[in-house]
Amino acid sequence: MPKIITALMAMLCTILTCGQPAFCSNPEIYVDIYVPDRAYNGTTLLPDHYDPQNTRVIELDMRGEIVWEYVLPADLRRYTNPGFDAELLPNDDVLILLPKKGIYEINRKGEVIWSHWDEKVSHDADRLPNGNTIYVFGDSDRIGDAQVKEVDPEGRLVWSWRADSYFNTPEYKDIYDKGWTHTNAVTRLANGNTLISPKNFNCLVEVDPHGKVVDIIGKDCLKFQHDPEVLPNGNILVANLGKPQEVLEIERASGNIIWRFEMPNRTSWPIRDANRLPNGNTLITGSTVILEVTPDHEVVWRVRMNDSFTDLNEARAKGFYKAQRIAAK
Repeated sequence: MPKIITALMAMLCTILTCGQPAFCSNPEIYVDIYVPDRAYNGTTLLPDHYDPQNTRVIELDMRGEIVWEYVLPADLRRYTNPGFDAELLPNDDVLILLPKKGIYEINRKGEVIWSHWDEKVSHDADRLPNGNTIYVFGDSDRIGDAQVKEVDPEGRLVWSWRADSYFNTPEYKDIYDKGWTHTNAVTRLANGNTLISPKNFNCLVEVDPHGKVVDIIGKDCLKFQHDPEVLPNGNILVANLGKPQEVLEIERASGNIIWRFEMPNRTSWPIRDANRLPNGNTLITGSTVILEVTPDHEVVWRVRMNDSFTDLNEARAKGFYKAQRIAAK
């Protein structure tokens, strides 16, 4: 980092932000907007691979102070692209996905509790209520690969889905952009079906337990979408990588867009994650910023990565990927 930027970050850590002290455990990542009476109070869990020699998962408080971190072992630090993912589990452990390597669960002491190694893994992994783990493969995937797998706690494959069961057609079979589908997200739905995001196909797919496609969602509005989330009202919240890049809330029944938030500038592109918070705000992850915005588009919390990137490719490679707000205890 240029010395002048480091100095500026140090100065920032001594001033007031929105009437609150600003804190910095790391000058590369800092909070510069915080409106306490409108933001959803808690901590934010996110993967951090800005420094290849210090790849880690960190948890920030609302003022940007690092309250917990897990530094990856040296032999695992190169497994961060695309889709270095981390999520808090109900037992307070953290599930970490390392693309092209595998998935492991660690406790808050940094001890490995469970692991499952699979080179054909990327972007997204979720622990299911039955204890199984579901994950996707979209990094350089090809026709014939399984884009989604579910394994039990012993690592045995219990379910999978291959996109070629439906999409091996003239419309789709010749598509290739860092993979055939570049699938980047999976969610098990309350009805037992599975929602899948094949990014290169510009749509979401719902499949039943037998792997049959029962619905195609968003073909009229989605472009290289990331991280769809089904909201309690049945709508779908999704990060959309069109121009402009924005977060969309899509009414499932009609396909209408009922809410949107456009990312404020290109230096935050691409956006890869959007989560609706219990207070109605939305947490949005772009390459160089993580924003919390209200329904009326006010930014009430923002964590930033310093602006020393020379181009968007560098920001994409080193920037934020996903973030999860954890409610204050």
